[in-house]
Amino acid sequence: MGGKMGLWMLLLLHLHLGNAPWIECGEEVEGLNVVCDSLPAPSNVSISSFNMEHTLSFLPGPGTPSSARFSVEVFSFRKNLWKPVVSCSALTARQTCNLTRTFKDPLKSYRARVRAIAPNQTSYWTMSRDFYPLTDTVLGPPDVSVSGCGNCLLLQLKIPPRMTQQLQDLYRDLILHVQRTRDGAEFRLNVHYEEEIVIAYLQPGVEYCVSVSVNRPTFFGSNSVSSKPYCAFTSPPSHSSSLYVVYCLLGACSVLGCLFIGFLVYGSRLSFKLLRQRLPRTLVTDPTSYFLLQVLNCGRAPPECLGQISATQLHKEGSADCLLTAHRPLKLKRSNSEE
Repeated sequence: MGGKMGLWMLLLLHLHLGNAPWIECGEEVEGLNVVCDSLPAPSNVSISSFNMEHTLSFLPGPGTPSSARFSVEVFSFRKNLWKPVVSCSALTARQTCNLTRTFKDPLKSYRARVRAIAPNQTSYWTMSRDFYPLTDTVLGPPDVSVSGCGNCLLLQLKIPPRMTQQLQDLYRDLILHVQRTRDGAEFRLNVHYEEEIVIAYLQPGVEYCVSVSVNRPTFFGSNSVSSKPYCAFTSPPSHSSSLYVVYCLLGACSVLGCLFIGFLVYGSRLSFKLLRQRLPRTLVTDPTSYFLLQVLNCGRAPPECLGQISATQLHKEGSADCLLTAHRPLKLKRSNSEE
């Protein structure tokens, strides 16, 4: 009798267990944590986001075989249930899971979990912290190009592609960090986003470097990345402008030199003409002037005079006789006056 009762009890227990729902490892059932022979659970499960591109990453647990795969699920707070991510159901140890399309609403909060899977084995779930797309995402800088415009810099900005309208609204305020390369002097500017921004009142011919970041409101968090420095001269470098000034000065000096030489030549010719016009009037009273005129015209003294005049005769009172004898018209004129 006792044996038959024990057999019926085993049969009822088997039927009860057969109708029981499937319980996974690591899940809690009525306050009891079901433990089974499982794989090491993944670690460091985290969600990172850059410009609203959400990525889940994890590390395999110690001792996880290389043949193990990993599956990802996300929690829906609206439906209060976990939903598997189809594209991340068989990841390898070095792969990540893109959750950009899964986290569609940037104003909601999300949660994800990962577990390892092997033939006839699974691991416990490892859960991430709550993730808020709009506040947890990191905003990168806009595309920047810088050019000089005299005593200013011209910035041309462009929002990164594939930005949602909500993210474009976050780019309304920017922070410009300006640094002068020569001595490291720097300042910051808070500006509204525009496709072209002018930074004025800078020194011309000086190099400046500009980096741009998004000025996020405090209630949206302060996660933003500054761009790399973009450098440009406000105008052409100073050494080229100084060379231009030197060339201009040399040209001006050359023109002035040519004008000065021209004035000297013209003045000497004018003086020579005046001397020739004035000298015949004083010829009778100053014979030496006539002799100098002949030297200037011929390059040397007349042959007649050189044969008759000596250095001592030029200082005598009667030294004009030779000059007068060398030119007969004057001699005749003198003879007439003597008569």
